[in-house]
Amino acid sequence: MPLLEKSSTASAQDSAPGQNGHTDSAAAFVPDQSRAERVTSFDVAAFGMPTGREEEWRFTPVDRLRSLLTDTPTQDGAVTYAVSAPDGVVVGSLAPGQAPRGTVLVPADRAAVVASANTPEALHVRIPADAELTEPVNIRVIGVGGARSNAHHVIEAGRHSKAVVVLDHEGDAEHAGNVEVVVGDGADLTVVTIQSWGDESHHLGQHDALVGRDATYKHIVVSLGGSIVRINTNVRYAGPGGFATLLGVYFADAGQHLEHRSFVDHDAPHCRSSVTYKGALQGDSAHTVWVGDVLIRAIAEGTETYELNRNLVLTEGARADSVPNLEIETGEIIGAGHASATGRFDDEQLFYLQARGIPADEARRLVVRGFLVDVVNQIPVADLRERLYADIDDELATAQRAGAEALKASA
Repeated sequence: MPLLEKSSTASAQDSAPGQNGHTDSAAAFVPDQSRAERVTSFDVAAFGMPTGREEEWRFTPVDRLRSLLTDTPTQDGAVTYAVSAPDGVVVGSLAPGQAPRGTVLVPADRAAVVASANTPEALHVRIPADAELTEPVNIRVIGVGGARSNAHHVIEAGRHSKAVVVLDHEGDAEHAGNVEVVVGDGADLTVVTIQSWGDESHHLGQHDALVGRDATYKHIVVSLGGSIVRINTNVRYAGPGGFATLLGVYFADAGQHLEHRSFVDHDAPHCRSSVTYKGALQGDSAHTVWVGDVLIRAIAEGTETYELNRNLVLTEGARADSVPNLEIETGEIIGAGHASATGRFDDEQLFYLQARGIPADEARRLVVRGFLVDVVNQIPVADLRERLYADIDDELATAQRAGAEALKASA
């Protein structure tokens, strides 16, 4: 069945959003009318324990995340970090209130504020001005024994620098992690975050970036492992001419919940943004969520933006939720639009490949690879691309084995 697509191109709105969020009781709850109205704070008390009725938590199985949303310090030995960086990159730490920590990322939900409050020393990676790195900076986060951990990473790219930073999560963990990114004027920075957690892991994260004047920022999120993974990716601009690209690729198996939210806040004139998330789902109760918000403020004349989400459902019992949102406060823009599409695996494509002698399992693999290839190929590290393709192949093979065993058991 072909993909069913809903697309739109938005027009300017007449009124600006309010400055404060609603304070209605839960019984008379009214969602915030603008994405900009959401509460942000470094105070844990500003965020109550989510119930699932809140707009930002309505898709998330919060009942399975109580321990991770509790104001709890990192358990001893819960996580280890390994950082490798080319010569010239400065690796250190930042205490709360020590700039640039806290200058870009202000927690926007319970998980982020808990992570911030319980990380006394943030990892700080600084790429010097004018540096052009030929090798990536690699940060490995390794969970141990499924224990509770909190983290805050600060990545700072100096003026006119060029670099790739890879943040790799693996092992077993209950992990709340923030990533704060400062992209200097004229810099070109790519951040790749990979969630390859063990099957029972939970990961909640907020990633915020401030894009400098005439700077280029690319954020790529890859979610393959973990029982529940939820990543919020947010971007603002420090001056005109900035270009932010947000990309995501995910593959949900039976029982997995993979949720990605993005918010591009166009708060400076003549900036661009492009958002593309693509995912595949298979297995009973596999669930993916993508919520994309773009706000073009009155000051942001000359903005150009587009966001796209596509989902490929491979089996019965899987569910994909896709919610694009667009707010525009000025009519003086170049263009703004969004599209969302979800569809089942195309049996005609499978038949076409099998008719040319390609076995069914290999044909399915080729179709899924072809669906995700345009996002994966934007990862600027060849070895990493090959690893991710191999991981996707493993996901498909595991599901096929499980399906075959279930069929055999029912016979």
